[in-house]
Amino acid sequence: MASSSLPPSVPSQTAAAARFARIPSSVSLKSTSSSFKIPHGQQQQGQLENLHLVSLSKQGKLKEARDFLKQMDEAGVLVNPHSYESLLEACGKMASLSDGKLIHRRLGNPSRYLENCVLKMYCACESFRDAEKLFDEMLEKDVASWGILISGYSEKGRLKEAFRLCTRMIELGIGLNSTVFTNLLKSLSDPSVLEIGKQLHTLVIRTGLSTNVSVITAISNMYVKCRQLQRAKLVFDQMVETNAVAWTGLMMGYTRAGKQKDALALFIRMLKEGVEMDQFVFSITLKACSGLEYLNLGRQIHGYIVKLGLESDVSVGTPVVDLYIKCSCFDSARRAFKRISEPNDASWSAIITGYCQIGEFEKSLQIFRSLRLKDMAMNSFIYTSITQACSALADYNMGAQAHADAIKRGLVSYVHGESAMITFYSKCGRLDYANQAFESIDEPDTVAWTAIICGHAYHGNASEALKLFRRMQSSTARPNEVTFIGVLTACSHSGLVTEAELYLESMSREYGVDPTIDHYCCMVDAYARAGLFQEAYELVTNMPFEPDAMSWKCLLGGCWIHRNLELGEIAAENLLQLDPDDTAGYILMFNLYGSHGKWDEAARVRSVMGARKLKKELSCSWITVKGKVHRFVVGDKHHPRNDDIYRKLKELNGSVTDVESVHLTEEDVSFGLPERKQLLMEHSERLAVAFGLISVPNNVPIVIFKNLRACKHCHDFAKHVSMVTGRRITIRDSCRFHHFHLGKCSCDDYW
Repeated sequence: MASSSLPPSVPSQTAAAARFARIPSSVSLKSTSSSFKIPHGQQQQGQLENLHLVSLSKQGKLKEARDFLKQMDEAGVLVNPHSYESLLEACGKMASLSDGKLIHRRLGNPSRYLENCVLKMYCACESFRDAEKLFDEMLEKDVASWGILISGYSEKGRLKEAFRLCTRMIELGIGLNSTVFTNLLKSLSDPSVLEIGKQLHTLVIRTGLSTNVSVITAISNMYVKCRQLQRAKLVFDQMVETNAVAWTGLMMGYTRAGKQKDALALFIRMLKEGVEMDQFVFSITLKACSGLEYLNLGRQIHGYIVKLGLESDVSVGTPVVDLYIKCSCFDSARRAFKRISEPNDASWSAIITGYCQIGEFEKSLQIFRSLRLKDMAMNSFIYTSITQACSALADYNMGAQAHADAIKRGLVSYVHGESAMITFYSKCGRLDYANQAFESIDEPDTVAWTAIICGHAYHGNASEALKLFRRMQSSTARPNEVTFIGVLTACSHSGLVTEAELYLESMSREYGVDPTIDHYCCMVDAYARAGLFQEAYELVTNMPFEPDAMSWKCLLGGCWIHRNLELGEIAAENLLQLDPDDTAGYILMFNLYGSHGKWDEAARVRSVMGARKLKKELSCSWITVKGKVHRFVVGDKHHPRNDDIYRKLKELNGSVTDVESVHLTEEDVSFGLPERKQLLMEHSERLAVAFGLISVPNNVPIVIFKNLRACKHCHDFAKHVSMVTGRRITIRDSCRFHHFHLGKCSCDDYW
C-alpha cells in the first residue's frame, strides 16, 4: 500500500497539483489505465501520474482510477493529497460508497484535512453510521470537522441529529462558526421550523456573528422560506453590508407571495444604490414583471440586459421570453428565444406555450417532435401544453403518445397535467378514457372536477355531469366559475331548465361564486332552447350586466330553432349592433327569414354580408384512420379515394333527398340556391362519414371532427346513416359531441 506520510518534496508537489487542477480534465478523455503506462521502478515525483489520476476522478471514471492506482503502487509512485481529495470528492458526487471506503483504507494515518475529506464523502453518500464512526475516532477534530457532519445532516433534512451535534459543540465550549450557522439556516425551509430559526437567530446575535454577511443573509433567506417576509425585510434593512444573494432572496420571497410590486421596488432600489446585478436578479425581476404584465418596464429591463450582453444566457433569456408571452407579444418572444445560446427545458416550454396561445398548435407539436428526436430534456409543463394542443386539434394519436411518454418519464403534472389529460380525452371523443384518467386521481382538485364535468356536459351526458357535480359537493374541492359553466351547459343542452335556474341561484348563496355574464348567457340559452322566450328576453334585458353579443346570439339561436321571427329580429338587431361582423348572426337571420318565406328580407341579409365582405372560416371535417388524418371541405374532390367516397355518398344520399327546404349554412354561405342544393349533398362531414364507412372496420365507431357547427341536414343525414348501416358515428362540432346510433342522436335533437 502506498504510504500517506508526506515526503519533504510534498509542498512543491501540492503546488504543482494545484496548477494541474486548472488544466481541463479533457486531457485524458481518451486515456485509460491501459493506455497510460508507468515504467517499472520509476521513483520520480509522479506529477504527471497524479495529474492523470485527478483527471480520471473529475470525469467520474472510478473504475479506471482504481486500475491506475494499482499501477502507481506497482511502480512505487506516491499518490499526493490533492489526488486523494479529488478521488474522495468524485466518490461523494457519484454516491459510490464502496470506492470511497477503498480510498479510506488506503490512507492509513491521514492528515486531519484528508480525514475531513473522508468525512465529507461519507455524508455525501448518506452513510452517516460510517461518518459518525470516523468522527468519534478522530483524535484531532477541528471546527471544520463538526461543520461537515452538521452540514451533512442538515442538508438531508435530519435536523434532530444536526442540532444534537450543535448542542455537543456548545457543551464542549467549541464556538459555532459562520459555516455551521449558514448550513443550519439553509436547511430551515418550512414554516414548521420557524421557532428553531428564531432560536438560531438569537444564538447568532449572542455569538457576535450578526454582522457576518453570509450568516445574516442566510437568516433573511430563512425568514423568506418560512413566509415571514416582514421579519426578513427587517433583517435585510439592518444589514451593514448586503450582497446579491440577500437582495435576490428577498425579491424571490415577494414574488412567490404574489407581492411583485415589492420585488420591483427592491430592484429599483438596487439600481439607485448601484448594487452589482447578476443573472438571478434579472430573472426574478422579469418574473415579477410577467406576473403584473408590466410590458413597458419589462422592455426597459430587457434593453438593459442586452446592453450588458446577457440576453444569450438561458437564465435571463427564458424569463424574457416568458414575459413577452404573458403580455401577448409573441413576435418579441420569438426573437428573444432565438437569441438564447443554449435553450433548456424551461425555454422550450415557454415558446411552446406561446405557440399554443396564438393558436399555432401544429407548430408546438412540430417543436415537441423535434425535442423528442433529439432526446432533449423535458418538463411537465411541456407535456401539459402539448396535451392542450392535441385537445384543440383533436389529435388523439399524438396526444395518446405524449401521455404515454409523460408517464414513462414521470412528467405528468399533478397540478394541471392530469386535468389536461381529462380534457384531451373528452375532446377526442374518448369519454371512457377521460373517466379513467379522472378516477385515477386520489384527490381531484377543482380543475380536475371541472374538466370531467365539462367533458360530460359537452358530450350531452347531463345526468352524469350533474351526478359528478353532486360528488364534488361531497369532496373537499370547491366549484369555481368554470365549474358552473359546465353545469349550466349540461342543463341547457338537455332541456333541464328548472335545474339550471336552481344552480344559477345557488352560486353566490351556497358557494360564494358570483355569477358572471357568461353564466347568465347559459341561462338565456337554456330558456331559448326550451322555447321560453318571455323568460329569456326578460333575463337578457334585466340581468345585472349590460347584454353582450353572446346574450343576444343565444336568444337568436333559440328563435331560429322555434321559428320566432318577431323576437329573432330584435335579437339580431341588437347582436349586429354590438358585433356587425358576426357571420353567424347573419346566417341565422337568413334562415329565419327563409323559413317564413320572406326571401326578399333574406336576400337583403345576404347583400349586407356581401357589402361587408364577410367570409366565414372555411368549414372542415376530419377523421383519423390508421394514424393518418384525412381532411375534407365542402365539395372536396382531392382525396386519393375520391371515386369510392362519392360512390358511397351517392348511395347514401339516394335515401335522404329531402332538400326542398334548404337553409343557408356556414359551409355554403357564398353560393346561390341551386348550388346550395347540390353542395348540401357534399358537405364536409358527409364526405368524412362516407370515407369512414369504407375505411373503418365495422366493429369500430366512426369518429369525425368539425370546426363549425353541424347543420340540421347533416345531423339528419348522420342519424339516417347510423340507422341503415347499424354503425356508431360520433361527430364533434364546434359546440358539442353528437353520438349517433340506430337512427338516434345523444342530443335528442335538442341542440
